[in-house]
Amino acid sequence: MAELLGKVDGKPSRAQHIVLRNNGIVQRYYALDRQGRITHSNAQLVARAVEGLAGDGLAVGDLEVLACGTSSPDQFLPSHASQVHGALGHPLEIVSTAGACCTGMHALKYGYMSVAAGLSRNAVATGSELVSPMMRAGNFESETERYRQLEQDPIIGFEKEFLRWMLSDGAAAVLMEPAPRGALSLRVEWVVSRSFAHELDVCMYSGGDKDEEGRFLGWKHFPPQDLAGRSIFTMKQDVKLLGRNIVPVGVRFLRETFERQGLDPAAIDHMLVHLSSMFFRDKLHDEMVVQGIGVPLDKWFINLPRVGNVGSASIFLQLHDLLAEGHVKKGQKVLLMVPESARFSYAFALLTAV
Repeated sequence: MAELLGKVDGKPSRAQHIVLRNNGIVQRYYALDRQGRITHSNAQLVARAVEGLAGDGLAVGDLEVLACGTSSPDQFLPSHASQVHGALGHPLEIVSTAGACCTGMHALKYGYMSVAAGLSRNAVATGSELVSPMMRAGNFESETERYRQLEQDPIIGFEKEFLRWMLSDGAAAVLMEPAPRGALSLRVEWVVSRSFAHELDVCMYSGGDKDEEGRFLGWKHFPPQDLAGRSIFTMKQDVKLLGRNIVPVGVRFLRETFERQGLDPAAIDHMLVHLSSMFFRDKLHDEMVVQGIGVPLDKWFINLPRVGNVGSASIFLQLHDLLAEGHVKKGQKVLLMVPESARFSYAFALLTAV
């Protein structure tokens, strides 16, 4: 990782080993070559994933709706889905969902509603990330003087250093149709999401920064020299705010969802949780037990250590591996849980194998 991302100020990272020890990630993927050059754009990664859905009587040209989620689009404009569509080559309805890890689930919900309402014969939801170019050392050279201050004050820069050792590149695509296809399909029972921005402040961000009083300001508030000098467009994480809120707020919403949907936790056969770090696994499990909705850890399926944190794509990559490894039988229920720390949003879905 350090070889591909490079050293800031020519020095080894002081945070790398601490972060990796806590997150439990031992393998990840970067769309970079050994010289640090980008091998695929975000849109190209998604197009490859969508093309992988073809087969069993389905052609890419048969697809009608494309909903794309990402926290790291290749550009501000055109939209991410527009760029993906441009690589596919046939007419499509498109929508781009903005945000972070929940954007893939928001795309799933859009596609689900389109098919369920009879507005389209099929829909594809995608999640993808291309974050490694943002984490390369060259993006931080303009603020190396601030990094040198780590010798006196190690907290400086950690909000950026933290995410350098957390994130992976990748893409995944999910096909939705009104009827099962193939030997095993998953029926969507419901998809729910909720934002807690009315309660909680900005926690993970890009394209802005927090001032001395902790107020978040978008990039338009900064003079041009600060855009590079303060690494405004890199991703940053308020680790303290994350640690205090991501688990209890999410479990509270999950408990309310179980109650509203009449779902008994004991009915869940497979629980897929998007974790940014294995550090949160036991904390999440224990909080679920405290709030009366515990699901035994032997029902959890997590591939984070071998895949890495791929943000909006992570939950779909987990779903792929769960099915590919033959863990799911007809009649079983699969719960998807995706937290997002950007300003604290959560999305859940219940699927039934048919």
